[in-house]
Amino acid sequence: MIVTRELTKRYGRVVAVNAVDLDVREGDRYGFLGPNGSGKTTLVRLLLGLVYATSGEIEVLGERIPARAAAVLPAIGSLVEGPAAYPHLSGRRNLALLDAAGPGGRGRTRKRRIEDALEQVGLAGVDRRPVRAYSLGMRQRLGLAAALLRRPRLLILDEPTNGLDPRGIREVRDLLTTLNEAGTTVFMSSHLLSEVEQLCTRVGIVDRGRLVLQDDLANLRAPTGHILVRSPDATRISMLLDGQVVERDGERLVIRHPDAAELNAMLVREGVRVSAIGEQRRSLEEVVLDVTGHGSDRMGRTP
Repeated sequence: MIVTRELTKRYGRVVAVNAVDLDVREGDRYGFLGPNGSGKTTLVRLLLGLVYATSGEIEVLGERIPARAAAVLPAIGSLVEGPAAYPHLSGRRNLALLDAAGPGGRGRTRKRRIEDALEQVGLAGVDRRPVRAYSLGMRQRLGLAAALLRRPRLLILDEPTNGLDPRGIREVRDLLTTLNEAGTTVFMSSHLLSEVEQLCTRVGIVDRGRLVLQDDLANLRAPTGHILVRSPDATRISMLLDGQVVERDGERLVIRHPDAAELNAMLVREGVRVSAIGEQRRSLEEVVLDVTGHGSDRMGRTP
């Protein structure tokens, strides 16, 4: 669905995207992650032909971008850097104008598609108030509705849950899952690791313009080979399993052992109280911090 080869974008001496080889497969729910300023939004804009690459290649839906962008844009829904709208017009009127101006606009089905899109994003009951009276969350929902107007094969979304409350975030997550199960491939940049962890099946992590990791989320979160144990008898466990305790923090222990059930049975036989036990898996946060070198947008003095 999306393939890039050595994709690079420079702004003068600044390399915003550096030799990125992206691979988004049909049916993916792909989460694109990285610290602020790492090149996520620039890459999204490159995929849509909104800016031109300095070098490298881009294919979206089997077509070269930007040369063949007009051929594929009708099959792509997008939301980049927040929703754009005429503030003095209603949400419905904005969607009607957007649909009419876009490639391949179909006037005969426009009204029905607008109503369907508004219902999908939770704005079915919106009145004729102008968009300038919308909350940030309502504007974000309207932007998502615009992305869904053409019932796209591919969604390219930049921070789609920005400005939404927890219920709204969950609704968008459920919506994207439903669309994906019906055949829509989802490519989404986000800084909300918990949302990506719950929604996405595949992730790419970018740092300082470079794609530093790309893999299925299940592979990244595979068991570490250690067992996580919580117990009020942590000190006793440490004595019993001398040499096998990798880490201890209060009642929480990380133990080197091949089988959680076997370890639990042994601890019970020894009369040790176990509050919780299970395979240790790395969180997505741990993966991101590891491959990005704990990078952030903080600035300080250079030693």
